[in-house]
Amino acid sequence: MPRKLGVKTAHRKSMLRNLASDLLWNGRIETTVTRAKETRSYTEKLITLAINTYTDNVEIKKTEVNEKGKEVNVTIVKDGPKKLAARRKLMSSLFDLQEQRAFKESKADFKARTKDIKHPLIEKLFNEIAPKYAARKEELGQGGGYTRILKCGPRKGDAAEVAIIELI
Repeated sequence: MPRKLGVKTAHRKSMLRNLASDLLWNGRIETTVTRAKETRSYTEKLITLAINTYTDNVEIKKTEVNEKGKEVNVTIVKDGPKKLAARRKLMSSLFDLQEQRAFKESKADFKARTKDIKHPLIEKLFNEIAPKYAARKEELGQGGGYTRILKCGPRKGDAAEVAIIELI
């Protein structure tokens, strides 16, 4: 049974979405121990969903006419039905964090780098995180255990137990 964390349902769901989004985007976050434990459960289910579906792609070959009037064969790669359903589930379960400009990166370079990316967190989950943990799953022969919780002691001010949760 999930913990209530002392807040109402809508606030709790929003808080878990926010914590999971930040964890997947940054790789580690600092929060209270009970929130870290709930975030672990929530995040690992999302990572497992991405691992099980990240390879489901469909290739479509088309013949198009270019601006010079020649026919050109074009290959389009789209999500398969399972990956599309997983993508939509992840989009409803996470907040859509936007890409940030790198230090000393020009505005033109930033726009060129992020031109085709509509949902950066979802793309990161499918293109970086899922393949990494799928390879780990093949190597070790086990799924799960994608996060680690390190307890840091009491927080100044309210003495709440603080923990760092990070992706392994």
